[in-house]
Amino acid sequence: QLRLVESGGGLVQPGGSLRLSCAFSGRSLNDYAVGWFRQAPGKDRELLTCISTFAVITNYLDSVKDRFTISRDDAENTAYLQMNNLKPEDTGIYYCAADWATYCSEEGYESDFTSWGLGTQVTVSS
Repeated sequence: QLRLVESGGGLVQPGGSLRLSCAFSGRSLNDYAVGWFRQAPGKDRELLTCISTFAVITNYLDSVKDRFTISRDDAENTAYLQMNNLKPEDTGIYYCAADWATYCSEEGYESDFTSWGLGTQVTVSS
C-alpha cells in the first residue's frame, strides 16, 4: 500500500524559503508522477506543479511557477517542493499526491492522483 507523508511546512516571513518533502513508502516512487497541491483558507485545492517519472515538469499555476520548483529523488523515494520568495497568499495546506502514470497530464485533474498525503501547513506572515 502506497503511503505519502509530507514534511517541511511551518511559519516563514514574506520573502523567505521553505523546502517541502514528500516521502513515499510501500511502493517505489519510480512508478509515479508526483504533484503538489495547495489549499488556501476558504479556497478549493489547486494543483501547482507535477513531475513525471522522467523528471519532466509541468506547471499549472502562473503565480508560483517562477518561485516554486518540484524535484524528485527516486533513490531516496522522496519528492520535494522548493519554495522561494514566499508571499502571504502562499499560505495554506500543501499536499503531495501520486499518479500511477509516467507523465503529468496537461489538464492536471485532481482525479488523476490516486494517493495523497495528509498535508503540511505553510504560513507566510510577518
